[in-house]
Amino acid sequence: MKEPTQDRRRPGRARRLVALLGAALVLLVVLAGTNTLRNKAGIAITDDTPAERRALLEPFWRMVGTDAAPSPPVEGAAALLMSGCDGPHDNMDYWGAVLAGAGRPALVVDSHGPRGLDEFDLWRLVCAGQVLPGAERAGDVAVALAATRASQVTLLGASHGGWTVMELMAQLATGDAPHGLTAWPAPPADLARRIDRVVLLYPYCGALNGAEAGDWSAAPPILMVLGSEDRVISTPDCTAMAEALRRRGADIRVIELPGIDHGFDQAERSALSPLKLVPEAREATRRAVLGFLDAGNPR
Repeated sequence: MKEPTQDRRRPGRARRLVALLGAALVLLVVLAGTNTLRNKAGIAITDDTPAERRALLEPFWRMVGTDAAPSPPVEGAAALLMSGCDGPHDNMDYWGAVLAGAGRPALVVDSHGPRGLDEFDLWRLVCAGQVLPGAERAGDVAVALAATRASQVTLLGASHGGWTVMELMAQLATGDAPHGLTAWPAPPADLARRIDRVVLLYPYCGALNGAEAGDWSAAPPILMVLGSEDRVISTPDCTAMAEALRRRGADIRVIELPGIDHGFDQAERSALSPLKLVPEAREATRRAVLGFLDAGNPR
């Protein structure tokens, strides 16, 4: 008589296990949703002074595309590069070489390494918008921009880095310090004055992007490069964002590459990524970026 009793218990245990797994899944969804709302509201977990943020970042940033010392330039022209949500990869070295060749020594600002987000695939939390949203990461750009002290600085951001740069430009327009920083590392008007160009490569422009704020009429010229077949970000969202920023006074040019997916300038990928380097698209973008840099500043 014991065997039938055990058979009757197994379905009960299975149901309890399924219920527990279901509850755990619901809890994870709720936590993720709550965290997303926190990010949307601009509530940062960190509360760094500019000096603390620089001390965090400085051991990890590096000059690329030049034989110069690893310190940021303190005069002349320079560039700051912000990677996608998976951290700095070969495309940052590529664009560093392009910008250095155009007379702008380039500093890659690594937001991932200092925070351990380059370990155990934790960068995926950045991609999911759960950690280090653009409005918070913008503080990294502000601190690096203040550290360069160069008179002309080009900002280039790819994907999440593009979102980050857009958030910084909005914060400079409104005067609100980046989320997670206790104060600006220098007067925002002084920082804004030194930015001469902005390059946005396939940036995230979705619901969490809060760049549509403030008066952009004093912002430098902006070049946004998109792929028409992007499976990661919404190209229509970005074209709509560009139009919204024009209404706020932005001087923004949008190039849409036909048939091109996300991250076309990057060869290094996670193992299962369907994305790939497209040399032709990267070359077309290089020509567009150099032409954009060479164009006269209308301001």
